[in-house]
Amino acid sequence: MTQSSHRRRQSRVTHALVFISTMLLAPSVFSSAASAQLLGYASTQPNSFPSDEMMVEPVTPDAGVVPERLRRAVVAFNTSEAPGTIVIDTGNTALYYVLGQGRAVRYGVGVGREGFTWSGVQTISRKAEWPDWHPPAEMIARQPYLPRFMAGGPGNPLGARAMYLGSSQYRIHGTNDPSTIGKFVSSGCIRLTNEDVSDLFSRVDVGTRVVVLPKNAPRMETRTTISVRPARPAVTPPPSGRQAMNLTASQLN
Repeated sequence: MTQSSHRRRQSRVTHALVFISTMLLAPSVFSSAASAQLLGYASTQPNSFPSDEMMVEPVTPDAGVVPERLRRAVVAFNTSEAPGTIVIDTGNTALYYVLGQGRAVRYGVGVGREGFTWSGVQTISRKAEWPDWHPPAEMIARQPYLPRFMAGGPGNPLGARAMYLGSSQYRIHGTNDPSTIGKFVSSGCIRLTNEDVSDLFSRVDVGTRVVVLPKNAPRMETRTTISVRPARPAVTPPPSGRQAMNLTASQLN
């Protein structure tokens, strides 16, 4: 065999090895490219539905986020309302459960944002534990991407408990985000921490009178009484198999 023929054969063998190597590597290259495309696409998708009603991952109770003036306590409270009445001081973001004899249990609340505050008298028409959420038509009109239904659970905007006010769209309900307490953040609903709403829920019945004061009403509390806080009922977990998506605070208003 001539030297020229030997070189040609070596060249053909080399080209064949390169071709085989390329074919073996191709699937992983294509797979990586496909993965990159999928990851790039997925990153552009919204990871939750923003809403007028805030909800985030559960936060440790009493994590120091709620201001001292809005933490649950028994306070001196001058009112002509009968014991068992709920009075909501909108402007000072506080809810009072009247005990009688000049006292009330005070809870910090989040209330309606600018243009969504309201006042008047309602009664509790229904109570629900880990309620489902059906965004009202007005909210869907403002945010058409909202889900039409969310099952009750830790990620649900209504939190652990809800007390429905008359035939209105308004509720007193829970939230997992204590940082919204003391703020004007909702579409008119009144929100408490899950621990506080569970405490209030255990005190009231269907038919309870609810007085919502206007935003410019004078502050009603005079002073805090003995600093013994009411016993906190345990927040029972939602029924098995019911878990709603979480809504992140950065997307909500």
